[in-house]
Amino acid sequence: MRLLKMSWLFLLSLSVLPSFTALSQDTLQVKNVEAILYTGKNKQQPLVVGLGGSEGGNAWAANYWKGTRDLFLEKGYAFLAIGYFGCKGTPAILNQVAIDDVYNAIAEAKKNKLVNPAKIAVIGGSRGADLALLLGSYYKDISCVVGMSSSHAVFPGHTQEFTTSCWTYGGKELPFIPVNEEAVPFLMKGDLRGTFTAMLKDSVAEQQSLIKVEKIHGPILLLSATNDEMIPAVNMGEKMVTRLKNNGFTYPYEHVVYEGTHAEPTKHFDKVFDFLDIHFIKR
Repeated sequence: MRLLKMSWLFLLSLSVLPSFTALSQDTLQVKNVEAILYTGKNKQQPLVVGLGGSEGGNAWAANYWKGTRDLFLEKGYAFLAIGYFGCKGTPAILNQVAIDDVYNAIAEAKKNKLVNPAKIAVIGGSRGADLALLLGSYYKDISCVVGMSSSHAVFPGHTQEFTTSCWTYGGKELPFIPVNEEAVPFLMKGDLRGTFTAMLKDSVAEQQSLIKVEKIHGPILLLSATNDEMIPAVNMGEKMVTRLKNNGFTYPYEHVVYEGTHAEPTKHFDKVFDFLDIHFIKR
């Protein structure tokens, strides 16, 4: 009798375990971008778009981020991993990358019958965070942006001369903050934070190059670190918050500051999931 009871309890426990979610992976055919779409079996899956930084390649399609990517899928999201330079068929370096091309990959993913086209969140780190903010500021259907270690303005492309912009839109370069004379000594010794801090002293160029975050049509989460060795991220985040306040931004926004270096924000996806759940999924 005891054995029968234990067997019944075991079968009952199996019945309440979460069912395995069958996944599919599709490489989208889009120009100048590598785009891989991961979906579960549910209908109307909110789409999260993942953008890597200046390391290039398709970071979110790599094994390093597979665990986090799978967490998104387990939570019911579809996930679009985008490589916008340093991949086959993409620009070789981060220079004059067309925002339009990146958006076209998102538009293609929206056509998938399992994706909810009204729920698009873009998440980026470092230069990918800048791109996420730019995409949100140019395209109204992007309804949430998460920027980890993001800049508030556009900077030069990664060429030896630094005379062109990282980004283009509609075939035109976006205005950028140039490398000035004061920044050169910092650049020569590999002090990137010093380089960007010196460049930001060109206040005229900075004003012309600001990302128009107030034009984003949805919630914004910014994550920065106090000892960022690449950029003055906390100060840049604060400038974006001030811009949102001054422009009467009506969507929820938050700037979370952590102790740590440039990579620290990428260690806090618990915060990202909570923000998405409250301000993106339930909104």
